[in-house]
Amino acid sequence: MKVEIFSDVVCPWCYIGHHRLQQAVRLFEGDVEVAHRPFQLDPDGVSTGEPLLRALERKFGGAGQVAQMTARVAGVAAEDGLDLRFDRAVQAGTFEAHRLIWLAERAGRGGAMAEQLFRAHFTDGLNVGDSGTLAGLAAETGVEDTGEGAEQVRAELARARALGVRSVPLFLFEEKYAVSGAQPVETLVAALREVETRTARETAAQETATQEKAGAGCDDGACAV
Repeated sequence: MKVEIFSDVVCPWCYIGHHRLQQAVRLFEGDVEVAHRPFQLDPDGVSTGEPLLRALERKFGGAGQVAQMTARVAGVAAEDGLDLRFDRAVQAGTFEAHRLIWLAERAGRGGAMAEQLFRAHFTDGLNVGDSGTLAGLAAETGVEDTGEGAEQVRAELARARALGVRSVPLFLFEEKYAVSGAQPVETLVAALREVETRTARETAAQETATQEKAGAGCDDGACAV
């Protein structure tokens, strides 16, 4: 089964969703191919290195509201074993980070690269839009940055828009069924099982239709349509 996760590496709920999907896949009794797809919360974002809290206060209108919002998501993350340090995080554009994930995906290390980038941004306070930082993270993950992938990432971002993706994380199962938000692990496991059941049912129906079509005609004293 193929599961695509649309996310942005500066989205805290995406970090949580990424972590929960990994757990769900481990619990699911079946083969799952996870593909990481790019989404940019701020397509025009630049990597100024400005403290993230300051940028959030400017966007959402005040320190009090931002403190409440970040405390809530940090608390949820902590329950999942993730350490979100908003006091360390800095504002960053994410296009180049997505390009690294695309490169890593080709080498079967997309999940590891995404994990590195999430941790770098939310826990270590690194600028994931900085070329030097990205080079170091790629090397740590065993990913060679060949400079490729920009065109492909733009195409995948366009596909996300065409699919109507407006918020992340979003999980797309078999290119048909979507689940939005950082759902609990048990919800994702249930979704995997439901999609497996539906896919098996659809496959069986297609095979039956093919057999019936092949059997159309007159033979052995009977006619079939």
